[in-house]
Amino acid sequence: MKLLAALVLSLLPLTTHAGNGDELILNVGAIDRGTLAAANAADFEPGEFVAADGTRIRYRLLPPLDPKPRQRYPLVLQLHSSGGIGSDNAAQIERLPLSWAMPDVRRRHRAWVLVPQFEQRSANYDSPTHPLSAIASPSLSAALELVEDFSSKHPVDRQRIYAVGFSMGGSATWLAAAARPRLFAAIVPVSGIAPADEAAKALLGLPAWVIHGNADTENPIDADRRLVAAIRAAGGDKVRLREYEGLDHRLPADIYPGAWWRDWLFSQRRR
Repeated sequence: MKLLAALVLSLLPLTTHAGNGDELILNVGAIDRGTLAAANAADFEPGEFVAADGTRIRYRLLPPLDPKPRQRYPLVLQLHSSGGIGSDNAAQIERLPLSWAMPDVRRRHRAWVLVPQFEQRSANYDSPTHPLSAIASPSLSAALELVEDFSSKHPVDRQRIYAVGFSMGGSATWLAAAARPRLFAAIVPVSGIAPADEAAKALLGLPAWVIHGNADTENPIDADRRLVAAIRAAGGDKVRLREYEGLDHRLPADIYPGAWWRDWLFSQRRR
């Protein structure tokens, strides 16, 4: 029995904490392929937006579940990975965007979820082999213009606009916040490449929960560690890093249902 108990404990998720709020997560692998089978991509309504410079952005929108009249809801800008690049207005509904359509998530976290699709990369990197910093592409500014336009025409709680993304979308999440820090109440970049340290000044007061596997060779965790340290060195105290031991370039299994990070995200309000 003692051997069995020890085996069970060795398989349970374990968390070690640093004094600055950072975490090292053990015994959590990648999300299973069938985890989100109950989500329906058809719940995301298609839309299209043309920015002031003529850039066309196709997007999908998941509305709040059972919205109440005259009530404003948070807005989540959900940014896709490089696998979602295209113009079909469908490929961007990957696993992380799809998780918002799971019935339990929709009931608990009622929000507008806006998923624009980029025809080119939303974030570019300084190196194709070992990227250390990300640079925004022009198309990202069009997506931010979309957020502003959508928020002006729908019952959006302007104090609770968030950005979330995985991989290239994680990089674009960092970049969107650095470009428009007063637009967002909080961000969750997952397995992205952070911008250069010059972005730290813009991000000082922005709550950010950074999620990354430390065995990621496609988007190495070094860039996230670097910018988190730069933000703190500049006096920022609202950023935290959740590092997964041994996880490669995939979503961690606990990203869904992910009440731990979604509850935190929805509790943040812009001042």
